[in-house]
Amino acid sequence: MIEVRNLKKSIRNGTRTVDILRGIDLLIPQGQFVAIMGASGSGKSTLLGLLAGLDSPSEGEVLLDGVDISHLEEDRLAQVRGQKIGFVFQSYQLIPTLTALENVLLPHELNARGDGRARATALLSSVGLADRLHHYPVQLSGGEQQRVALARAFVLEPPIVLADEPTGNLDSLNGQHVLDLLTVRQREARTTLVMVTHDPDIAARADREIHLRDGLVVADELTTHAEATEVIG
Repeated sequence: MIEVRNLKKSIRNGTRTVDILRGIDLLIPQGQFVAIMGASGSGKSTLLGLLAGLDSPSEGEVLLDGVDISHLEEDRLAQVRGQKIGFVFQSYQLIPTLTALENVLLPHELNARGDGRARATALLSSVGLADRLHHYPVQLSGGEQQRVALARAFVLEPPIVLADEPTGNLDSLNGQHVLDLLTVRQREARTTLVMVTHDPDIAARADREIHLRDGLVVADELTTHAEATEVIG
């Protein structure tokens, strides 16, 4: 579902060139939950941004579901993002002037035809927000806002969901609840989920952990969770 070939990203800082990613190769199959870990400055957020098509690589290629997004024109890139990727951000990224239902509906209105209201309503109900459909973000708690963001990420049934520290702004109880909802939805839809996290307990729930250091992959292994799931299956 995701293929990364010799991915490099460098930026100019005055007269210096800073190498953020220094040559990464990855294959992530459909339906796998991957946790990306590493210290601050290791390149994990840069990698996620490149997978999302939010930035362009200095060298190398990113293929999403067989489509090379590395150097697409912006219109085509936006179309691919809309069709293939759902996002869950640490800071929720809800539009304050839209209700919960309208926030979830937005990707559908921008990228699909027909009326997505029934699906958006069902998704909000599935994350425990059936009575919050017409509330604005300011009227919702942080945990509720993140659940709206989760529903929004899945409204178009994208094959790929990218999550950047989705529980980072939440207390432990709300964070656990959001993570549970996210992983249940991911398993049910067989979505490929790539999550950046600092939390080893969260990473342990993934099928696979990828560790970055200084812009390189230094460890890439299946977790005991994945092994247990395979045995049960």
